[in-house]
Amino acid sequence: MNKKHYYIKTFGCQMNVYDSERIANILQTLGYSPASTPKAADLIIFNTCHIREKAAEKVFSDLGRAYAVKQERAEEGLDTIIGVMGCVVQAEDEQISVRAPFVDFATGPLTYHRLPEILAKIGRKKGKTIIDTEFPAESKFDFLPENHSSGGCSYLAIQEGCNNFCTYCVVPYTRGVEYSRPVKDVINEAKRLIDGGTLEINLLGQNVNSYHGEDASGKEQNLAYLLRELAKIDGLKRIRYTTSYPADVDDELIACHRDLKQIMPYLHLPVQSGSDKILKAMNRRHNSADYLRVVEKLQTANPELRMSSDFIVGFPGEEDSDFQATLDIVNHVKFIQAFSFKYSRRAGTPAALMKNQVEEKIKKERLDILQDLLFSYQLKFNKESVGKIMPVLFDMKGRHAGQLIGRTPYMQNLHAELGKEYMNKIVNIKVTEATTNSLSGVMEG
Repeated sequence: MNKKHYYIKTFGCQMNVYDSERIANILQTLGYSPASTPKAADLIIFNTCHIREKAAEKVFSDLGRAYAVKQERAEEGLDTIIGVMGCVVQAEDEQISVRAPFVDFATGPLTYHRLPEILAKIGRKKGKTIIDTEFPAESKFDFLPENHSSGGCSYLAIQEGCNNFCTYCVVPYTRGVEYSRPVKDVINEAKRLIDGGTLEINLLGQNVNSYHGEDASGKEQNLAYLLRELAKIDGLKRIRYTTSYPADVDDELIACHRDLKQIMPYLHLPVQSGSDKILKAMNRRHNSADYLRVVEKLQTANPELRMSSDFIVGFPGEEDSDFQATLDIVNHVKFIQAFSFKYSRRAGTPAALMKNQVEEKIKKERLDILQDLLFSYQLKFNKESVGKIMPVLFDMKGRHAGQLIGRTPYMQNLHAELGKEYMNKIVNIKVTEATTNSLSGVMEG
């Protein structure tokens, strides 16, 4: 009997990357092996993102190509299962069966642990798409196979969902309310990853610093407590966490950036806008002054700490003065990396119904100006890295033979001519060249 193969394409955030890894774990326990292309796969899965409209539309475009593969394989006598998972399913489950009736199953981000049961049902479904988008009472983490390391850097989800209900965001509707995993479960998974070779763990959550997992006594503990427990594990060299919410950065968490050498000197802290009027319309629980106070406290705790952020331009009601306030906060903090986007209407969110929607032309103009400014600071920081010696964790092969790609403590991509024996190791590298998006370097000594 030929072994079955799966192909997973992942869209969107790091949580989706983590989910895809866990989906692969499930499939491997069922006897599947990974395929390098959809054509070689008996099971094609798209793990989707619904944050922006283009991301959702790209899924349907890719589904059309997957259907062509399914038909081509059918002519060769091969069966192909097509599945859609993630946030697009949670938000547009009815649209999937209408726009892509050839899809065999669709599950939300909280129910993919039921994949074995779903695959067993497909043979009996009689041409109908199996859809599972309920918010289950049980946590998916209780039903997933154990996660083991697949490289020097691993993601570890500790929190899921969000209670903030920003007016532009679909996460509370697609991922549900906040849930935090127990401390013991996180520590045990971290130890398994480290035993398998992981040196760096990136803790994940839609609002990761609202973590409130229970300890062994049943008491809720915060992210600072969890970080200190993780820092006690032998072999864990680096800790990161994302994505944080400014209003939930407390003094205990800030102290961790002072006390724990494992925490990298780089923090992604989304501000979204520099305008207090727009932040209020977004239902953010901070204003620009609050944000700057948090940044100042963090950089006082660790003067080496540098920031990245998220920005939305063209939010309903944004005027030139509001946009200027965003430029002002960029000039103040000098972010070394950032993600910036035009506001995108998402059905079902309050912002989609707001008056004073900004014209697409103005959004584009503002985004171009913002990105030029952001990239100027990113390039400046990268240029200032030239000549410095940095510990780099290499975990990817480069495009050229004998080349590896890794990340500095500041999440800069760096490529160097190194042999494969340095894969998944931390190497001291002298930075020799810098562009806006990457560094080059040579091994020191």
